[in-house]
Amino acid sequence: MIALALAVMAMSDDKPVRSVDLYVTPLYSSAAKASKRVVRVDPDLDPLLRSDRAEDVLAAQDRVRAAPANVSPLAMMVLASRLYDVGARDDSVFWFYVAKDRFMAMAGVLSGYDSPGMFAAGSEARAAMGAFVQLAGPTINGYAFCNIDNQQALRRKAYDWVVANPYRPVFDTARPAKGDDRQALLDAATARLRADVEKEAAYLADAQNRADLVDARETNGADKRFCW
Repeated sequence: MIALALAVMAMSDDKPVRSVDLYVTPLYSSAAKASKRVVRVDPDLDPLLRSDRAEDVLAAQDRVRAAPANVSPLAMMVLASRLYDVGARDDSVFWFYVAKDRFMAMAGVLSGYDSPGMFAAGSEARAAMGAFVQLAGPTINGYAFCNIDNQQALRRKAYDWVVANPYRPVFDTARPAKGDDRQALLDAATARLRADVEKEAAYLADAQNRADLVDARETNGADKRFCW
């Protein structure tokens, strides 16, 4: 079963947030040292993502970029978290959005990922993805919205990457799909994602909405915690 928790961080604390502190058992548990860090998302990437060395985490990113077809959205979520930890925060934002979009594209094709039922096919992966979004999202987006234009560029870049690099398992006939034409299902799923991207872009293009966001971040201290 998936269990999740978030390290307590007082929202009034103005200290810089330098790591994504969370656990989503049994897949991932953050820790200050590799000896206590749990990473179980991809046998080829786990040792690099568990490492304390920034160069190892960046090497994991290079591997994903070089051969992305079979890398799961959950592995990308851990990559995003670890990239934040080592200071590669734009890369962290990019992979966080990629992971979400790849998962939603997959869920649009394969059966079971829309169901919240405890024993439904895909429910464990759905629960784990939800945990990562809920727990890593506030930190990664906390940084992302330090610069709205940069956030929007990374958001669009992530979507474009997902479209250009389809997840190979969606075409695996051993996995039940929602229909016979998997490509059409995938196209429909990515069209929905594109609509979401465009809706967010339109919202943030409005001067008043931007001003409200900036004011809210000033009020809740987000800039002090994340914009360093």
